[in-house]
Amino acid sequence: MPADSTTTPPGVPDLPPPAAAAPAAPITSALPPTVPDVGPDPRRWLALAVIAVAQLMVVLDASIVNIALPDAGIDLGITAANIQWVVTAYTLAFGGLLLLGGRVADFIGRKRAFLIGLAGFAGASALGGLAPNQELLFAARALQGGFAALLAPAALSLLAVTFTDPKERARAFGVFGAISGGGAAIGLILGGVLTEYASWRWTLGVNVPIALVTAVFAIGLITESRAEGDRRYDVPGVLLSTAGLVSLVYGFSKAAEEGVGWTDPVTLGLLAAAAVLLVSFVLYERRASHPLLPLRVVLDRNRGGSYLVFLLVGAGIFAIFLFLTFYFQQTLGYSPLESGFAFLPFSGGIILGAGIVSQVLPRVGPRPLIIGGLLLAAVGMLWLTGIGETSSYVTEVLPAELAISLGMAAVFVPASSTALVGVESHDAGIASAVLNTSQQVGGSLGLALLNTFYASAVTGYLADNPGSAPGAAFVHGYHVAFVWAAVFLAVALVISVVLIRAKKDDLPAEMALAA
Repeated sequence: MPADSTTTPPGVPDLPPPAAAAPAAPITSALPPTVPDVGPDPRRWLALAVIAVAQLMVVLDASIVNIALPDAGIDLGITAANIQWVVTAYTLAFGGLLLLGGRVADFIGRKRAFLIGLAGFAGASALGGLAPNQELLFAARALQGGFAALLAPAALSLLAVTFTDPKERARAFGVFGAISGGGAAIGLILGGVLTEYASWRWTLGVNVPIALVTAVFAIGLITESRAEGDRRYDVPGVLLSTAGLVSLVYGFSKAAEEGVGWTDPVTLGLLAAAAVLLVSFVLYERRASHPLLPLRVVLDRNRGGSYLVFLLVGAGIFAIFLFLTFYFQQTLGYSPLESGFAFLPFSGGIILGAGIVSQVLPRVGPRPLIIGGLLLAAVGMLWLTGIGETSSYVTEVLPAELAISLGMAAVFVPASSTALVGVESHDAGIASAVLNTSQQVGGSLGLALLNTFYASAVTGYLADNPGSAPGAAFVHGYHVAFVWAAVFLAVALVISVVLIRAKKDDLPAEMALAA
């Protein structure tokens, strides 16, 4: 639930709401299940097009809304403490329900889950586009995340069961990966175009026709499939984990409010509740007959280290999109479209870097790449602490963007592989899904926490420097957030050094699909 609205002290300008993050392309993967050889589906390539469009929509939604947030915040009167919920509501629901979504898709039928996910995503997008207030917008974004948690694993499972020939499957996953990698960049530009020439509401409304048309084609082109065997769900695990994560994020958000802070009883109560719920989740999963998260998957040092790295990277990397959007538009005066183009080198760096890393990984192994990538990304994040009210994009922002994006590419590809080292075949799907869950949950927590640090830094700067220009305070807040983001990446670096010991010969054969 969102934080309560707050008022700014007399004489103190309202804090600019931080922009939301555009996480890296989701890794909503479960490795391809073993399917009987009944011959290739003659409509399989048309089915691939339908599945790819659905994946593009999910990826677009991770970035298209970001550029629109300044306009949405002004239009609906969303405060600095609340604006992060536009994305946090989505990522928290997506990450928190992804594991359940994969099991539901397997049990009720992947085609059925795919169609339900498309219809629900369209409805939630329409609701958000028409929202008259912040509360309905946040609720719509949470609904989007919930339906995306059903749609994404269903799409990937359908892809896996549709293509049974290894060569064709590799080609299909290559197309799927290209869509995932390029979708975020498309979303940044499309978000800028829609916001500047239409309305921020169309960044959500554009999903409606795409989802409905895709569903119509999916009915005739996709073949139903489902998993056999026990179909019980871990409902207590879902409730405990989701409630715990929401309490934790909401506690961070409350701490950012004016006059509340970290020592407020409400903040402390929420954080204590989160600790109790999350510990209870772990204890319950240890004895559950059908756990949502089998602990054997995460307790391996290589896999566990990979999940922690993705959690911290998700928390840290959100700072790029969290604050640079408002820096571009409110400090440097960029239009929404110009802001979208300003982020393109970041997306391009990840795509280019991932291609290079994929070729190097089999030769050097994952550990050197992960360590080097985290170090490069942390340096790039600290580079951003040099930006000012009149900084040059080319000399002060662009180099940092490229350093962070290339560093992230060197982390994403090998960490996706080490997350599968030594995993049993029946746990391969859940191991891959946990990786994406870690990234989404980390982004949600980091978004709330960095927003708190930012708001406190701006308020403190204005209090310590009465009469100073608000722009200087905002830039100071960005600097503090970037420093903390670099700290998250540094902790991830330490974890990778200590826990990840996999060598190139340990990598799974399905490495390319996981990456």
